[in-house]
Amino acid sequence: MKITRKSALALGTTVSAVALTTAIAATEPGATPSITPKAMADALHLVMDSDRTIYTQKIVNRLVKKEKVITASEHFEDDKALVLPAQMFRFGAELVAKRAEKLDDVNFTYSLQSLWPVNKQNAPKTDAEKTGLQFIADNKGKNYYTEETLGGTRYFTAVYPDVGVAPVCVSCHNEHKDSPRRDFKLGDVMGGVVIRIPLDS
Repeated sequence: MKITRKSALALGTTVSAVALTTAIAATEPGATPSITPKAMADALHLVMDSDRTIYTQKIVNRLVKKEKVITASEHFEDDKALVLPAQMFRFGAELVAKRAEKLDDVNFTYSLQSLWPVNKQNAPKTDAEKTGLQFIADNKGKNYYTEETLGGTRYFTAVYPDVGVAPVCVSCHNEHKDSPRRDFKLGDVMGGVVIRIPLDS
């Protein structure tokens, strides 16, 4: 059977719908549906990764590397430059945390970390972060899932590979004066996205 782009898209949509339906389970009729922590983390990461990839490829890489009309800089305000993709990600995480404080039933955090951080505050701190970042570096294309207890609260913790999706990612890390690693190539795992969801109510 020949699979066209249209039928492949339809199949992908169907598979996604089935996966979401499977993830949402009610114990009895009339019960409030619930979603597993893994399914929630996977869904959150899908949105984060897609947004970051689009910003990196369609805006930063295009304007900086291809068209060369503007630079991207960690000192973007002083330099009148684009915000770096990693900074955009961090700003989003900070705004989510601030806005989630006002929502009783929304409680999760996310961050971008690396075994080779340009900014040392993005280095792993917990055992789960260290193990997870090493796992995704050693097992390309795989995610890491675990549970950990921090400050008396039990968390579901997921670590997803953060990959160099555009030449601008690789050159930025390889050429930065504070980078502890300078041999990244396109497609390499450069770090990881850590998502935490509390399991204790």
